[in-house]
Amino acid sequence: MSGTVLILGANGRFGSHAAEAFWNAGWRVRIFDRSVDDLMVSAQGVDLIVNAWNPPYPHWQAQVPGITKSVIAAARAHGCTVLIPGNVYVFGPDAPAIFATDTPHRASNPLGRIRTEMEAAYRASGVPTIILRAGDFLDTQPSGNWFDKVMTARLSKGIFTYPGHTDAPHAWAYLPDLARAAVALANQRADLAPFCDVPFPGYTLTGEELHAALSDRLHRDVTLKRMNWLPLVLARPFWPMARHLLEMRYLWSKPHHLDPARFDALVPHFHTTPIEDALASAIKHQIHPDKPVPRHTGALVSQ
Repeated sequence: MSGTVLILGANGRFGSHAAEAFWNAGWRVRIFDRSVDDLMVSAQGVDLIVNAWNPPYPHWQAQVPGITKSVIAAARAHGCTVLIPGNVYVFGPDAPAIFATDTPHRASNPLGRIRTEMEAAYRASGVPTIILRAGDFLDTQPSGNWFDKVMTARLSKGIFTYPGHTDAPHAWAYLPDLARAAVALANQRADLAPFCDVPFPGYTLTGEELHAALSDRLHRDVTLKRMNWLPLVLARPFWPMARHLLEMRYLWSKPHHLDPARFDALVPHFHTTPIEDALASAIKHQIHPDKPVPRHTGALVSQ
């Protein structure tokens, strides 16, 4: 069941991959341009809205509720399903290690509460909504995420930097896989529950396992070092982003993984890219970590 999809945030990490994946799967893809487009108008004739808008952390409180309200209104007016790339922030540091569909959303920190309230708004709206929940991203090119901006920033010097306890399991998602998973779920939208929360299993790796996999892929020894958080602690009073990065620090030391049960039941034959291939793709275009590569997906636009 294909159709027409409207991608919000198509220049971002998930949005750019989603646009490509839906196009490759035979969907008609529309790219929303916030600078000139009206969401209510752009959603006319659309079957699915992919809400991949992701403002910087310091803007979440001011922008996320308004974005949520606008997307719900457009989806309700035009009978669209909404698909959102969910994260694990909603669970909080006291959650069990397995993040499942029925794991309570009890995060008490500001970013966790914002995401919890956002998801609750979609659930309460009655608009058909798919939450495709994933861990940290592995991208196909540097995009300013944790993996390329911090962890592999000194890989050319033989250093892999890990932000937390290196023996704690951590959830990862390779973005091309996550985008294909979004298409697979969107194709089933007529048969899904009105609010469908689907954890994406991706990979679960400790820092040590990720380090070993990188060393094997590079065919050379790489030094594993723990990240020094002190500069962020010192910057916290003056730099809002530092406060939010420190707020989410617990996820790098809290063991966690995403329960595969619901995803495997809905998409039983999904092929996950081998971690070795995902890592090879993620490190093949090393650039300066302060200059993330923008995405341009205009060639995918189809009305």
